[in-house]
Order: sequence, then C-alpha cells, then structure tokens
Amino acid sequence: MAQHVDALKPGGAAAAAIPGLASAAGTTAAADALIGAPAHDDYVMLRDKVRVMFSYNTISLAGHAIGAIVIELVFAAVAPVTLKLAWGATFALLCVLRVLLALRYARDEPQTVAALRSRRQIWVTGTLLSAAMWGWAGWAFYPYGNALQQIVLVLVVYTFCVACIPILAPQFRLYLAFLALIYVPTMARVALQEGALGVQSAIVMAVAMAMTIMLGRNYAATFDALSRLQLRTEALMAQLRAEKTVSDAARQEAEIANRAKTRFFTAASHDLRQPLHAMGLFAEALRQRVHEPEVAQLVNSINESVDALEGLFSELLDINQIDSGRVEVQVENFELGEILRKLRLHFEPSAFEKGLALRLRGAQHVVHADPLLVERIARNLVSNAIRYTNDGSVLVSARRRGAQVLLQIWDTGLGIREEERARIFEEFYQVPNTDAVSPEQRKGLGLGLAIVKRLAELMNAPLTVRSEPGRGTVFTLTLPLGRAPRLRSAAVPGKGPVALTLDGRLMVIVEDEPAVRSGLEVLLQGWGAKVVSFDSAAAARHWAGQSDPAVVKPDLLIVDYRLESGVTGVDAIKSLRARFGAKVPAIVATGSTMTGHDQEAQAHDFHLLIKPVLPNKLRAMIAFKLAARDVR
Repeated sequence: MAQHVDALKPGGAAAAAIPGLASAAGTTAAADALIGAPAHDDYVMLRDKVRVMFSYNTISLAGHAIGAIVIELVFAAVAPVTLKLAWGATFALLCVLRVLLALRYARDEPQTVAALRSRRQIWVTGTLLSAAMWGWAGWAFYPYGNALQQIVLVLVVYTFCVACIPILAPQFRLYLAFLALIYVPTMARVALQEGALGVQSAIVMAVAMAMTIMLGRNYAATFDALSRLQLRTEALMAQLRAEKTVSDAARQEAEIANRAKTRFFTAASHDLRQPLHAMGLFAEALRQRVHEPEVAQLVNSINESVDALEGLFSELLDINQIDSGRVEVQVENFELGEILRKLRLHFEPSAFEKGLALRLRGAQHVVHADPLLVERIARNLVSNAIRYTNDGSVLVSARRRGAQVLLQIWDTGLGIREEERARIFEEFYQVPNTDAVSPEQRKGLGLGLAIVKRLAELMNAPLTVRSEPGRGTVFTLTLPLGRAPRLRSAAVPGKGPVALTLDGRLMVIVEDEPAVRSGLEVLLQGWGAKVVSFDSAAAARHWAGQSDPAVVKPDLLIVDYRLESGVTGVDAIKSLRARFGAKVPAIVATGSTMTGHDQEAQAHDFHLLIKPVLPNKLRAMIAFKLAARDVR
C-alpha cells in the first residue's frame, strides 16, 4: 500500500519506498526524465530526501503483502497454478530485494551526491516495476474470476492508484507513468474480456482514472504551493531567529527592570510603612492632647490618609506580583478549616470593632487547590464584606456540591446594583458614589476585586457574585473537592466582652524603630496604660529576668517582628512568656507583607497587624486581646 509523506519537505516530494531492485541498468535516463532535477542538489538535502524515500519500507512491504495475499486467496481456486506461482515468485523476489536494499542502506549510507542519486534512481525503478507487477496481475488474473472476484481485483488495483497520490503526485510525470503501468492493463483486459459490457465498464474505469489524475494534479499543485510556503517559512524563521536574538536582549533588560520594580515595591512595602505607622501613632496622641474640633478633624484626616496609603501599598504589591508572574499555583489537598481559622484570627477584631458577627462554617471540607491563593482571595472578600456591612453579620461558609466545594462569603451590607456587577472586577473601578456609601467605604484604588479575579483565574476556579441592593452580597469561589482529609485543629476561642479602658493595664513594647516606639508609648499612655518599652529582645529578656518585685506580669505584649541581629518578635514573646506565663496575650506588628506569619501566629498564639496600623485598629485589637484574656 502507498504511504503518507512528509509533504512539507523542501527540495522535492518525500515518498514511501515501493519495492526496489538491486540493479537498474538502462533506466537512469528514464528515471531522470520522470523526476526532473532536484530543487536542491546539495548533499544534505538530497540525503534527507533519499532517507525519507526509504523510511517507510516496513509499512510499504506490509501493504503490498496484504494486497498480494488478497489476490492469491481470491483466485486460489480458479487461476492456473503456474500463473499464481510466477506472479507470487515475482512478488517475493521484489520483497526480498527491497528488504536487502533497506538493510544495505541502513548499514552503508551513500556519502556522495552521485551515490545518493543512484540510490534515488533505484527507488524510481522499483516504483515502476512494482506498478508493472500489479498491472500484470490485473491483466493475467481477470479472465479466471467470476464477477465478484473480478470486482475485488479491480478494487485492489484501483486502491493502489489512489493510495499512491500523496507519494507520487508531487512528481507528476512519475505518477502518470505509474498509473499507466498499474491501471491501463486491467482496464484493457476488462474491455476485451466482456464485449460491449466490458467496453462500457472500461469507459467507466477510464472516467475514474481521469478523475484520479485530476485529483493527483490538484494534490501536486497544493504540494508545490506548500513547498513554496515552506521555503518562505524557512526564510521567515531565519529572520525570526535574528529578531529573537534582539528580543531576547530586550526581554532580559525588561526582566532586570521588572526585578528592580519588584525590589522597589518590596522596599516601599516595608520601609515606608514604618514612618507612616509612627505618623499615625503621633497623630492620634496629638488628638488626645488637643481638644479643639478643628485639630481633631485634621488628625482624623491624617489617619485616613495613612490607612489609604497602607491599602495602596498592599494592592499595588499584589498586582505587581501577579503581573510579574511571581505567583505560582501549588495545588494540594487541604482542609478549609485551616483558612477559616486564619480568617477568624485576622478579621474577628475588625468585625468586633464594627459590632458585626463574623461566622465561619464548613471547616471540615477538603479541597484540591492552592491554599495560599485561596486564603488571599478569601481575605480580600472578607475585608470587603466587613467594610461595606454596617449592621448584621459576615458569613464565610463552605458547602459541597457534587465533586466541588463552594466557598462563599456572605454579608448583609449595601449590595451591588445589577448594572455595576459586570465591572466590579475591573482594575481601578469603583462603584459610583451613593448616599448609602460613606467616605470611609469609598476609599481605595479599586484593585481588591481585580486581584481576587486574577488569583481565581490562575487556579481555574470560577468566581461568581450575586447581590441585592440594600440586603447584601455573596461571592462564590468554586473549588475541586479534595480526597485526603486531615485531622481538624482545635477551634479558636470566641470573642469575649470589650475592655473599654486601659487604666492600670501594663503594656510591654519591644520595637527597634525609635519613632514607632516613641509613638506607641505616647499613644498608650494617652489611653491610660502603663508602658514599659525596649528597643531589643535582649533588653526585654533582661528586664523580665530581674528579681525586682516591681517587675509585674504585663497585660499585653506589643512587639515588632523584625528586631536586632536577626532576632524576631516571636523570640521576644517566647522569652517574656517563659517568665510571666504562656497566657500573656501578644500582638506582633510587621511592615512586611511578603512573608506569611499566619502559621507562626497560630503556633505561638498571637495576632498579627500589618504596618501602618491606624490607632483605632490598634485599640480594637488591644480591646479584643484583653477581653479574650479576661475570659480565660
């Protein structure tokens, strides 16, 4: 059977090998006339062409063997033995020569252009002789069969005519010679054998042959067009490689600039938060000392500006990480209870401050997703829910639906109008101001939901929203169901009553930034607290180790995360608790959002605040921690 070819190979048609002979004396001129001179006669191109010609020997041999077996079986009981033996022997000889030629070619590839041309001419000779063999079969076997056997013979012969189109049509003169040798004898025998009916049948076969030739001509034209397209493609590829070299250099410069931008955002996120944090603390301390309404309004404006800048840093950092491709999706099976515990740890004080109930349900469900990205999505959505809810509750729930888990954030807030829902995930888009939205709720860049959408798309997790103005909103993140549940951790204790005063409370501050430390001292003292502050974990540890009776158990620890010489606030907390007991509540403040401290917060029982911390948020967190301490 004829085989498919590498039709796009430049320099001529690739073809499957049809039986070749070891020698082909006297056929060189005819072969060259049929094929024509190669488009590329250099050694490499000619070598590749010859390799393709002989690359399908095994498959081609199998196809011819199937055809021969069909003919021998169909005419086994009717054809003369001598005919069957003669034709079968010829076929076997051609097959043996073909195998020997393939083995020889595999061991000894020609090393010169002349030798390659000789090998190609042998292939052409084998092709023509193979066609003659099947033409002989059509002429010799046809008279001995009944109608069904004759139809089978014609179909086998015609099958080779059609199947060889991809191989021979690009070399159109060779294809015409092949058709003449394989099909004309069979068509002539049909015309001579059956009288008037045979002539009519031969005419039908001639029409079929003409249509086959037209098909071959169209294929040859298509092949020529593809060959020209391939040559043009190669030229374009060469141009592309040159341009790629230039673009690679530009890309490297862009990557350097992008890394510089990322370093800038990282530095801005940490270093600029420190003075902003101190500014907010001093502003609040000033407001407590000056009772003029105008001054109080100025202080409130300062605090609002600090809060807006903190949101700006966080959102720009998240967008920068996503756009720079630094956010990698690392999927695993995990229990949603891990994320719900972190949400309670982070947002319960904020909800507590606004008088909202923060409820979390479905901790037992296991999903197959990236836990870090799911947590970041949930944090943004819960933050929005608390911001835009003035009364009622915020519910974070997980529910199973078939092979999926729906993580939903419900609120009883302002809601979103239908015409705005299609745009809320756009960057820098904020719902237009309404009377129901306070200035506090309108602040921000409009990046939070854009970040949520991008993170959901990174995980291929559908994110939808339903809302009713005046009644609330629900965001739904659809996650694949996980298969390996883990043991649930103990629940975090609920909130207790608010501590309304700090009078008589002892606060220990460990902060190595002088301005921040001074601002905290002034602010906490203004709230009525007693303050002991240290600039290092070593100084705090030394104070705690004294046997002086004046050293009493602190009510709360407020420590910075980054301290001296690589020491962290966690180290300071552990050393102070070693002296005063493990139940001493603690708050850790940090200016870095690049590293996650949530696991440390759970392991060492402290709450985390990201600088700059507005005084009212700090006061709400302090009240929450002291209330929880008093309940214990």
